[in-house]
Amino acid sequence: MTDRFQFTLHATDGTARTGLIRTPRGDVRTPAFMPVGTAGTVKAMLPESVRATGADILLGNTYHLMLRPTAERVARLGGLHRFMNWDRPILTDSGGFQVMSLSGLRKLGEEGVRFRSHIDGSEHFLTPERSMEIQRLLGSDIVMAFDECPALPADRKRIEDSMRLSMRWATRSREAFGDRPGHALFGIQQGGLEIDLRAESAEALTAIGFDGYAVGGLAVGEGQEAMFGVLDHAPGMLPADKPRYLMGVGKPDDIVGAVKRGIDMMDCVLPSRSGRTGQAFTRRGVVNIKNARHQDDPRPLDEACACPACRGYSRAYLHHVFRAGEMISGMLLTWHNLHYYQELMQGMREAIADGRFAAWEAAFHGLRAEGDIAPL
Repeated sequence: MTDRFQFTLHATDGTARTGLIRTPRGDVRTPAFMPVGTAGTVKAMLPESVRATGADILLGNTYHLMLRPTAERVARLGGLHRFMNWDRPILTDSGGFQVMSLSGLRKLGEEGVRFRSHIDGSEHFLTPERSMEIQRLLGSDIVMAFDECPALPADRKRIEDSMRLSMRWATRSREAFGDRPGHALFGIQQGGLEIDLRAESAEALTAIGFDGYAVGGLAVGEGQEAMFGVLDHAPGMLPADKPRYLMGVGKPDDIVGAVKRGIDMMDCVLPSRSGRTGQAFTRRGVVNIKNARHQDDPRPLDEACACPACRGYSRAYLHHVFRAGEMISGMLLTWHNLHYYQELMQGMREAIADGRFAAWEAAFHGLRAEGDIAPL
């Protein structure tokens, strides 16, 4: 264990990287996928089940937790780790993305964002200083700077103004965060699809100085080709000796493409949300367990998978419990999806360390091209 936040880069293969983040609450192997525990829980999973999938770190949501049960209540009850029974690292987002998504319920200004709760209509004012306070009360191991994230597409002037506001907020976030040994603060690069604005943002963030850097403002409607176009440049603009985090991504092929381009950390609700809606991610692509063709299928979702859903249950059973509306369907499919994502990360970590990432990537895409119709 360490008493401070550290990042060590162990190996590179092209621009793909593998390393280790050390925190007082445990190590995070990179590239890392962070399951999303929006309101203090990864839906349909126990904390020990999430850990069993191989997850080293979870993401918590500042916006949702500040509204319910409130950061102050969580702090009185011993902090988010104790509250949700997760003793390993937690990263919390700043709340900026969720507030910006409220559209007509918010008013943006230089000081911060005034908005109404989607739960009860109560009014709140979120600023960089308040975001840092909330994340401190929650006890986050990795804190995100407060930023504004406009949806894409947007005109250049809107992107430029938003990015520069986020950089001013980044300075205020850094000042409000202060000196907290054992905790880390990440800055967030913005700039939409504009490469020169991305470079300006990266330069501003590096001058401020952060423990890690996120690539924000992607996976907001631009499509994979445009996202990869930005990722061909954006990670390399950020300090090589600090973790690089791509926020809100994504599908398995998004994740592989991001790691290929130098990203170390990712998060997304997709594996848990898809599990609750009957979709399972496998080596050969997505299986929609709702389809009638699974009702007499004795095979597991994936014969190579060691998760409980694949070890103990057939596709026919999973089809049945999903159609019957049984809670176990979402539990088993979510466990499978999170297990698959963590196996994906482990496979990439090993391939990068061995200098065979290109071959691993080709095999990954080859299996998916064959599809689920082929025998497992």
